[in-house]
Amino acid sequence: MVGVVLSALLIASLLWWVPGFVVLATTLIGMAVVEVHQALRKVGMTSALLVIEVGLVAMMAGSFLILSLTSRHAATYLLVCLGLTVLAAFLVRLPRGAKGFVKDTAASMLIIAYLPLMGAFVSLLVGEARGAARVFLWLGTVICSDTGGYVFGVLFGRHPMAPTISPKKTWEGFAGSVLLGTAFAAVVGHFVLGSAWWVGVLIGLVLVGAAILGDLVESLMKRDLGIKDMGDFLPGHGGVTDRIDAMVLSAPTAWILMHFLIPGA
Repeated sequence: MVGVVLSALLIASLLWWVPGFVVLATTLIGMAVVEVHQALRKVGMTSALLVIEVGLVAMMAGSFLILSLTSRHAATYLLVCLGLTVLAAFLVRLPRGAKGFVKDTAASMLIIAYLPLMGAFVSLLVGEARGAARVFLWLGTVICSDTGGYVFGVLFGRHPMAPTISPKKTWEGFAGSVLLGTAFAAVVGHFVLGSAWWVGVLIGLVLVGAAILGDLVESLMKRDLGIKDMGDFLPGHGGVTDRIDAMVLSAPTAWILMHFLIPGA
């Protein structure tokens, strides 16, 4: 039910009220920020949670708003917000002294780079011309990659892909991810966004690779922290971070590829 409700909200917002999608995406990433903050505290690393959350809202909401008003300056605005968020994270930690300073600021920098910065590319993606279609291509490709990997892994999985990182991933599952994810991107890219078929194939291949990288990165983080799930915000699903890990790290790739290969779609 949790998965159905979230999917329905995402689809409805893309179809009827795109700003609502930005609000929903920002909320989910904000919840992931809390999860990673709490996970890092278990190993003695305390990030500047409030600063990061404010920076997240500024990056995501501001980038979308600027793109809605003008096609220029969004990247400059994002860079300024990033710089100010990093500076503020250092400043709020100064009064607590030297003990643990490196660990705490490192925690802040990790979360800022991993979630708000990556998430801001979602706003850039949906804020461009035919942004809803671009997001549909991106999300659909990542979901198909995950589905193809799961189905092929269960049916044919024999050869571990990264046994020391994620034992359940297999090369057969990887092949399923590539096939289903690339096919989806090629079809949607051509028939919805009007791109050449090879553009969709290229976008699909790169997005599948980025999505799998996102899964592996989060798996390594959890292994290093000694936890099974990042959190428990979503009943039956574990943490929000566990559900959006592939989407977070594939968002910049999606924006870059579609910005340059499907301009003004």
